[in-house]
Amino acid sequence: MRQDLTGDSVSRHIDASPEELYDIVSDVTRTPELSSEIADVKWLNGATGPAVGARFRARNSAGRGPDWFNKPVITVADRGREFAFERTEWIGGTLRWSYRFEPDAAGTSVTESYEVTKPLNAFGWFLIGTLYGLKDRKTDLRHGMTETLERLAAMVRQPA
Repeated sequence: MRQDLTGDSVSRHIDASPEELYDIVSDVTRTPELSSEIADVKWLNGATGPAVGARFRARNSAGRGPDWFNKPVITVADRGREFAFERTEWIGGTLRWSYRFEPDAAGTSVTESYEVTKPLNAFGWFLIGTLYGLKDRKTDLRHGMTETLERLAAMVRQPA
């Protein structure tokens, strides 16, 4: 099972300010609240918040296989405009994840996207399909982005 995985994006209008949405997304320790594929996130090397060059450790869980870890690095931390990070895995290539926030008349248009900058290797595709039982990673990732934006919208609608 090998796919031509290059990138994708999903957008959604949310009735909240770009800054409020950025603050939630850029607090990577809250990522498990947004994504069902992320089980745990911790800041690394003394980092306590979003800054270019800051690293965090993410524990991912998907499919039927064991959890796996990666250590993304923040590449863009522009409050209210964009938050982005890259993660590299030895078999999983390099993906750049980004959240863009564009104010509109009644809130914010949020776009989550990913771009594959170094493709997964053949062994990575084998593990994804065999060990984890994930047969359509493009669809999985698109569904995950849609779910993340739905959860983000629900978070800002609920009183704290």
